[in-house]
Amino acid sequence: MWDPKTKFLRAKMLDGSWAEPFDPRGAGHSKDHRDYTESNAWQSVFGLQHDVKGLIDLFGGREPFLEKLDELFTMSSDLGPDMPPDVSGMIGQYAHGNEPSHAIAYLYVYAGQPHKTQQRVHQVLTTLYHRDPDGVAGNEDVGQMSAWYLMSSLGLYAVDPVGATYVLTAPLFVKSSVRVSGGQTLTIEAKRNSAEEIYVQSVALNGKPLDRMWVRHEDIAHGGRLVFTLGSEPNKDLGADPKVAPPSLTA
Repeated sequence: MWDPKTKFLRAKMLDGSWAEPFDPRGAGHSKDHRDYTESNAWQSVFGLQHDVKGLIDLFGGREPFLEKLDELFTMSSDLGPDMPPDVSGMIGQYAHGNEPSHAIAYLYVYAGQPHKTQQRVHQVLTTLYHRDPDGVAGNEDVGQMSAWYLMSSLGLYAVDPVGATYVLTAPLFVKSSVRVSGGQTLTIEAKRNSAEEIYVQSVALNGKPLDRMWVRHEDIAHGGRLVFTLGSEPNKDLGADPKVAPPSLTA
């Protein structure tokens, strides 16, 4: 249930009162009753991938939503004593080691700040994966940790899989090729002069510049060429207009 006072999704008791005590970093109001599954209030409140616009509206608009999202990544990583071990790979209260957090870094695109998605995704790609036995930050769980790395390194991620759209970010590699429908090839290029250039300056699909930071599945399912031009400073205008935000149930 949405609590407009704390701006979290919280559990209610049978009499309609909020479950207490409430610690947004914990699993629930008692050791016997977990209010959140493999997550806490911080991670769960951003788990409405099908209707991010509706979630932004609940917060009262883009500015308060972005404040909460920034706080998620910058606050203490301390967790409640009853949190499961899968809640790991912490950046603030963002827990990359478990699936409930995996779409959160991409939500900045819906709120008009794609450059913050680019910064956070690059941070995760380059700090929470490495080639050792413990090279992923949490439970691989049928390949989800690797799938996040693969898609994010290509520069596109299905925040809402049933919506058939991909939110874009800066690719990790200079050039990638993906075999798609009918034996065609989707080529993804990142034009950069150094590894420090992690911010998207412009993006073009099949030679046509995009004013948004997302594409439809049908746009790339039969191949094509997706080209990102990157720089060391954010382009805060690209994707900032609410009219070019990714599709959402409420929009």
